[in-house]
Amino acid sequence: MITQFKTIDDIAELIKEYETILMRPTLKLSHPTLYRNRDVGKKEQMIKGVRVKDWFLSEDHKWVKPHNQMGLSFSASLENLSLVYDMKKRFNPKKTLNIYWVLEKADIPSGLRFVPDQKNSEHYFLTVTESMQLTSLISKLKLLAHRMTIIRDGSKFL
Repeated sequence: MITQFKTIDDIAELIKEYETILMRPTLKLSHPTLYRNRDVGKKEQMIKGVRVKDWFLSEDHKWVKPHNQMGLSFSASLENLSLVYDMKKRFNPKKTLNIYWVLEKADIPSGLRFVPDQKNSEHYFLTVTESMQLTSLISKLKLLAHRMTIIRDGSKFL
């Protein structure tokens, strides 16, 4: 039997007993794990879609070093997702935000891991667990994006 999920709550209820669902709101037509210039503030530094302030980079920005509290941000609860969604919406009025989600124990690329934020258990980081070249991180973020599921126009679900 095939079940149609109508809201993110339907999905959350189904997997609640199995594992954590990790979500991130993203502007329509933007990549779920990499940024475009329009996705960030004018003063934020980016390298090939990677926002510099998210990762622990070497001085020359060619290597990403492991850090358990730096990485790509994900929400682990609908409450946290709603807060992040509302914040992004304030900076992007009249633009559509999609919600991408993945299961915590999904088959993510080696060298990456989801880690709870030490300050907020409803927030997770996708972290680097071993030093890798920035180009390798970018490839792994693209692979993860292919494993993520999209909910178009998140305003209908929150």
